Amino acid sequence: MNNTQLIVFDWDGTLMDSEGEILTCMRAAIRDLDLAPRSDDQLKNIIGLGLQEALRALYPQGRPEELIQLTARYRHHFLESEREPSQLFAGAREMIEELHCAGHFLAVATGKGRQGLNKVLQQTGLDEYFHTTRCADECHSKPHPQMLHEIMDYLGVETDAALMIGDTEYDLQMASNAGVKSLAVSYGVHERQRLLDCKPLDCLDSIGDVHNWLKERSNLAA
Repeated sequence: MNNTQLIVFDWDGTLMDSEGEILTCMRAAIRDLDLAPRSDDQLKNIIGLGLQEALRALYPQGRPEELIQLTARYRHHFLESEREPSQLFAGAREMIEELHCAGHFLAVATGKGRQGLNKVLQQTGLDEYFHTTRCADECHSKPHPQMLHEIMDYLGVETDAALMIGDTEYDLQMASNAGVKSLAVSYGVHERQRLLDCKPLDCLDSIGDVHNWLKERSNLAA
């Protein structure tokens, strides 16, 4: 960890407590089109994938035009509906600020689309701390390694100097596919054993634990 120059974060379920918002918007989109409802577990399971991949997983027999309409309705509810925005997990802002001040490259690799990520980065004021970001509507969806490859290429960082942090097996599989170390967090979407099966360096239970883990292993405590 001491040679880690680049720390890449997933967004939903890792830095932001957005599970409820995502499920609310997805349920609303499904109701708009009068499609068969999906359970909470089914909806949670697709968080972390790109929107197109998520919808195909929910409705594998869906007609292309239905999936296009469902995509549009989900984006409408997420981007335009009036509701309380999701909040960062407690301690996330302080961790990002400290890592930035310590000189690390910071990035986001997310299943969100570009509009959605830009919206939450601006809402939280964290946009200034990330050196680059990649979204699922501009790259292959996780677990394909393209997002990490592009981030590392852009910042000139080798695989052994990068770390991916995420709450889903898609994040950890993406890291493995890119040859990058990973750190799992258990407070997001996927259960601990599912994460441990992907063999991350560790699996942590809170943002505070993540912050302390990074401090201990990257000389941030000095």
